[in-house]
Amino acid sequence: MSAWVLPDHIADVLPSEARHIEELRRELLDMARCYGYELVIPPLLEHLESLLSGAASALDLQTFKLVDQLSGRMLGLRADSTPQVARIDAHLLNRRGVTRLCYCGPVLHTRPGGPHATREPLQLGAEIYGHAGLEADLEVLSLALAGLSAVKAQALAVDMADARIVRALTADMALSATGLSQIHAALAAKDLSELKVLTRSAPAASRRGLLALPQLYGGAEVLTEAEKLLPAGPLIAQALAELRWLAHRVEGARVSFDLADLRGYAYYSGATFSIYARGGSDALVRGGRYDEVGAVFGRNRPAAGFSLDLKALVGVLAPRPLRAAIRAPWRDAGALRSAIAALRAQGETVVCALPGHDHEEDEFHCDRELVEFAGSWQVQTI
Repeated sequence: MSAWVLPDHIADVLPSEARHIEELRRELLDMARCYGYELVIPPLLEHLESLLSGAASALDLQTFKLVDQLSGRMLGLRADSTPQVARIDAHLLNRRGVTRLCYCGPVLHTRPGGPHATREPLQLGAEIYGHAGLEADLEVLSLALAGLSAVKAQALAVDMADARIVRALTADMALSATGLSQIHAALAAKDLSELKVLTRSAPAASRRGLLALPQLYGGAEVLTEAEKLLPAGPLIAQALAELRWLAHRVEGARVSFDLADLRGYAYYSGATFSIYARGGSDALVRGGRYDEVGAVFGRNRPAAGFSLDLKALVGVLAPRPLRAAIRAPWRDAGALRSAIAALRAQGETVVCALPGHDHEEDEFHCDRELVEFAGSWQVQTI
C-alpha cells in the first residue's frame, strides 16, 4: 500500500471545496453572532474521564483514545463538542443568567455514520444555557434554519420528536442499559416485529404506546393521533403540546413529526429536531433540548442547541463561482509593488503572474488586470 493513502473515510479537502467550507464557516458563525452567541474553541483532546463524563459516556465507542506522553493518563479525541461546551459553561464561565455559545472545529469518529460519511466532520454548533422555556428551543431552531437559508440550502424540512415520550413509556419497565438501547434501535429502525419481542413483558399500556410509535410519523395530524394512541400522562401530554407550539412557529421550512426517531446522542431530554435539505440523504442539522448535559459538571442548567457538519452541508449546496481577482505582472519595481499593496489593502485579490506562468489562475477568476499606462499602474477589465 502506498504510504500516502489515507485511512478509510478520511480525506483531504481540496481548494474549491475548502474555500466553500471556509466561507460557510464564516457566514454561519457571523449569523450566530447576530443572535448574540459568543464563540468558544474547546480543545481537540481531553482527559478521557472528563471527555466521557455523564451523558457523554454514550460516545465511548466513537472516541479515539491515546496515552498522554507527559502524564501517562488516557486522553480522548473529541467525537462531539457539546459536552465540552457544557463544561465551559459550568466550570469556566459559571454565569448566573442566560449564556449563548457557538463553536466550530473538527471532531473524530472511530466509525463513519454512513457508507459515504467522513470520520472527521467539521462540526459547527450553537447552544443556549440557562433558560428552561420553549423560547430557547425556538431560538436555536430558528437560528439553524436562518443559517441554512442564508447559505442557500434548498427545500428545508424540519422533522420533530421528543425524547420524553419514550422515556415516559419505558419508565415502568425494568430495563437494563442494553435492553433500553435495543428498544431505541428497534424504534429508530421502525422494526415492529423486534419491538414486539423486546416489549413482551412490559406493562400493557407502555407496550401499546411503544408499538404505536413507529406509525406515528407524518404531518400535524400525527400529534392528534398520538394523543389518542399513547397512554395519558402529564409528561407525554406536555411533550405533544410543546411540539405543537414549536411547529406552529417554524418559518421557512416544511414541518413533520417522527415520534419514534431516537437518532443522535443520548443526552437529549426534550423536544428534538432534524433539518433536511434537497440533495441530502440524511439530516444536515440535529438539535434539541438536553437539560442534563451539565449535571456531571455540577451545574444541571437548562440547555438547548444544535450542530451540523460543514463537510456534509457543502455537499448539498451549489458550487460557488470563483472569486474575481486582478492579474498583475511580476516585476521588481517599487511603483508596481505599491499599486498591488494598495489594491490588497482595499480587499482585492491580486494574483502575481510569475515569469513563465502568465495565464495560470487556479482558484481565482482574473477578470481584470493591472497594466502600466502613462507611467502609472491602472486596473483594466480583461
